Amino acid sequence: MVGSGLPQLLAISDLHVVYKENRAVVEGMRPEADDDWLIVAGDVGEFVSDIEWALGLLSRRFAKVIWAPGNHELWTPREDPVQLRGEARYRHLVELCRSLGVVTPEDPYPIWDPQGDPVLVAPLFLLYDYTFRPSGTYTKEQALERAHEVGVVCTDEILLHPDPYPTRDAWCRARLTHTERRLTEERNGLPTILVNHFPLVREPTRILRYPEFAQWCGTEATADWHVRFDARVAVYGHLHIPRTTWYDGVRFEEVSVGYPREWRHRATPPGRLRQILPPAVQHRV
Repeated sequence: MVGSGLPQLLAISDLHVVYKENRAVVEGMRPEADDDWLIVAGDVGEFVSDIEWALGLLSRRFAKVIWAPGNHELWTPREDPVQLRGEARYRHLVELCRSLGVVTPEDPYPIWDPQGDPVLVAPLFLLYDYTFRPSGTYTKEQALERAHEVGVVCTDEILLHPDPYPTRDAWCRARLTHTERRLTEERNGLPTILVNHFPLVREPTRILRYPEFAQWCGTEATADWHVRFDARVAVYGHLHIPRTTWYDGVRFEEVSVGYPREWRHRATPPGRLRQILPPAVQHRV
């Protein structure tokens, strides 16, 4: 039920609506105030029809929905009638979001300003470049070889095609250049909420059960973006470890739902929308 409280900027990610339990969680998501905005930080689903269903539902309920893609949206499963790959698939999803009124990384960054304190909300699409490698002298090739040896290999290696780029890390480099330029030119001195599916800094990946997986979780190139672009909050998902952490005095919010096998064991119910602004009482982790 919509309440009459102050507007909130809320966030969620990793909805994975291919699971019926997660689909039910999304069906239960509602704003508390008429003017609430919702950030969706990627991994809505793998099939275009599922993405359309979830973002369409949420866009009808919230005053504004802001989407940053995850790796799962960029997969091309053989069962999906939409067989576009790589950049073409991403562009198709951008147009789909626009038809639903959902803000994408290709649109003007919206400004959150319900109380005279404007903040630029910037959804980012950056991917990863295999630089979150195990400590030591690993090259990208050595890190991938190590991942195959221990049996921890991201499905992206099969289903996330970088076309027309030669590799996923080449696509990442192109996105970094494009996005850095936009943030520099369009911020106009405003503080930001940086929204990316992958964490902007490596530190959140250090608690992964399998450290080999970190190479599919971001890029060292964004290690200072939360400081350079004056982030009030950095919002991300992907790791399926929802929590609040702080780096250089900046709040990082991991807002994922995750898979049913993961959230069934948590004390908090799945799908609770994380309050990004105004800031709730926070405990530093």
